[in-house]
Amino acid sequence: MTEKKSFWGVVILVYAGLIALLYRDGLLHMIGNWDSEDYNYCYLVPAVILYIIWEKRTELKSLSNRLSITGFIFFIPALALYWLGELGGEYLTLCLSAWLVVMALSWMHMGWEKVKVIAFPLLMIPTMFPLPSFLHNRISLNLKLLSSQLGVEIMQMAGMSVYREGNVIDLGFTQLQVVDACSGLRYLFPIIVLGLVLAWFFRAPFWKRVLLVASTIPLIVLTNSIRIASTGILYEPFGAKVAEGFFHDFSGWLIFMVTLMILLLEMWLLGKLPGKIKVPDPSLNNTAASNNVLPVAGGRRHVIMLIIVTVLMGATLAVSQGVEFREKIPVTKSLSGFPLQIGSWAGRRQVMEQIYIDALDLSDYFIIDYRDNTGQEINFYTAYYESQRKGESIHSPTSCLSGSGWVFKNAGEQLLNISGYGRIPVNRAFMLKGDFRQLVYYWFPQRGRNLTNAYQLKIYVFWDALTKQRTDGALVRLITPVGEFENIQAADKRLQSFMSKALPLLDQYLPGKKLQINQK
Repeated sequence: MTEKKSFWGVVILVYAGLIALLYRDGLLHMIGNWDSEDYNYCYLVPAVILYIIWEKRTELKSLSNRLSITGFIFFIPALALYWLGELGGEYLTLCLSAWLVVMALSWMHMGWEKVKVIAFPLLMIPTMFPLPSFLHNRISLNLKLLSSQLGVEIMQMAGMSVYREGNVIDLGFTQLQVVDACSGLRYLFPIIVLGLVLAWFFRAPFWKRVLLVASTIPLIVLTNSIRIASTGILYEPFGAKVAEGFFHDFSGWLIFMVTLMILLLEMWLLGKLPGKIKVPDPSLNNTAASNNVLPVAGGRRHVIMLIIVTVLMGATLAVSQGVEFREKIPVTKSLSGFPLQIGSWAGRRQVMEQIYIDALDLSDYFIIDYRDNTGQEINFYTAYYESQRKGESIHSPTSCLSGSGWVFKNAGEQLLNISGYGRIPVNRAFMLKGDFRQLVYYWFPQRGRNLTNAYQLKIYVFWDALTKQRTDGALVRLITPVGEFENIQAADKRLQSFMSKALPLLDQYLPGKKLQINQK
């Protein structure tokens, strides 16, 4: 028995060391994000997972460790996911790979029967993983807009005259901005985790547990909307203090407690509904004491598997640390020198504050307001990134424009016929904000490709890092106001005419070949 414990102790230490070395950057990034208010609940998740495993200790001891080839087959795609995250520059993919490796190793050495016992805590591990910035921002933005909309409707039902532009609520006597802290995202994830834990302890059929967890999402949206509405209703008699400081933090705590009470009430109501729990037959478990002893032949097979996994993970670590997959590719010419005169268009250069440059982590950029002799205007913005490293992605204009009150109409990818370039895919959106209207095109020139969404960016960053050692790229955005009586087609024609003149100039500044032409 002592030899058996020593053997498994060595196995655990070897695997823990390999995982720590291989996924060091991803794990440090994960834990570093736990300090943010959106993810500080994650500090409690490991304790919950360990407690649930400890609670299952008797059942685990009653089952023998069985070598599983299926677990090894599962291990191979887990390593492949590591390379997708390492070369694609995405920490979430690295964290998911580490989780799958833990799952595969557990399955490999413990066997399926034992893994089933601790399946729930293993499946809880991803709740500790921070979302990538582009996905976090998109979810946060949608939650802000939805909570703002519902909050305004509640205030209107209370008899208030309220107007909303995006996440800005106009109360008449003042304006409230629903910022990230009020999006509901920092309550959504911990409430979902809370729902999972409650479902684990809820002795009920599986469908009731699923319903309990699924109800957490609409519940947090509703309670957060009520919080925003309450802030608006109380703002006039009590002033700005209801939207900041103690009252702001207290209302967030109150949301959590009210949601917990509602979930407990929901558990009670679900418990009243018909449905029986399937009780497993104890006779099906192998509880013989001899099953706790590691057979000699079985032990040798586990040793062989340990050696194979160690070699594979060690080789992966050596290649990832020994090969530089991201070379910094500077712009051909500094974007600060981009011409202010393009045909009949005369430009005026804008300067971005350093705080935004640091936040976007770009290498070079220009923002130029162009105006022609008829008074028409076009804002031209290009940001360049020498290397898209792990955890960093090009900032999409969608989130900032939507959050500032612009309503997107007819938004989506469109192929434009541009003279000298053929058919170029771009994101096109017609945007409204009060009486103001504007048309925007944006796209992502990436090493000769013209991409239009974040998922394409990640896939090609992975492929080009692997095959070209390049991850440089750019964002190009064009915006033109649309007059009150102007036809939208006229604005399209204006932007496309400007593009035919500006793109050949831009090609002289961005590295790599000219944008690929799509003649279809």
